[in-house]
Amino acid sequence: MATLFVSDLHLDAEHPEITRQFLAFLAGPATEAEALYILGDLFEVWIGDDDPDPEKRRIVAGLRALTDGGVPCYVMHGNRDFLLGERFCAESGCRLLEDPMIIQLYGDRVLTMHGDALCTDDHSYQNLRAMVRDPGWQRMFLALSPQQRLTLADEARAGSKAHIAQSMGSIMDVNAQAVAAAMRGAGVKLLLHGHTHRPNVHRFELDGAPAARIVLGDWYEQGSVLRWDERGYELSAIAR
Repeated sequence: MATLFVSDLHLDAEHPEITRQFLAFLAGPATEAEALYILGDLFEVWIGDDDPDPEKRRIVAGLRALTDGGVPCYVMHGNRDFLLGERFCAESGCRLLEDPMIIQLYGDRVLTMHGDALCTDDHSYQNLRAMVRDPGWQRMFLALSPQQRLTLADEARAGSKAHIAQSMGSIMDVNAQAVAAAMRGAGVKLLLHGHTHRPNVHRFELDGAPAARIVLGDWYEQGSVLRWDERGYELSAIAR
């Protein structure tokens, strides 16, 4: 059996084709997995565990069916769904991961991250990230009504699109020094993350030793899955 990794599905009602593909994935290939890891941005927006969106309820039910079937599922916060909490875990059967997290995979120590913390050249985004991850800010936001939260989330998404459109592509990607520092700090030669929507396996030298940075893709045009077993890892696309 293999361990499966996905990220950046950005599920919402505006893209039902992605939801259909992901639910089919949960009911199909994922049932044969040793475990499923979702490294952030499962949802396009998550305004809190009381989010009433029926489309999100379908996804939570799909995750519940997988975990009830005996497949562990681990979910990491992304920059879109950083408010996933205890109720989501209770309803889905998933377990939340810290970001970053070191996991053992078939003899390898792997540093897993969503990846947004590595984009250190985007200073305005890093300031925003620090604000919304603050527990005090989150308490204030969750005290608002669901409709108020949804309105603010829509405004934030519009602002994010404008920021991306105005920014150079280079600052939206990871910073090489940040990557090296994270890997050195964790004592690993393998890093796995999402966020940038640029699937690839980057091989390089870190302090004179071979290292690799594996980047998961998004699910906008097709599924992106990393399969890892005792023979190694393979990054692949699932046609829609």
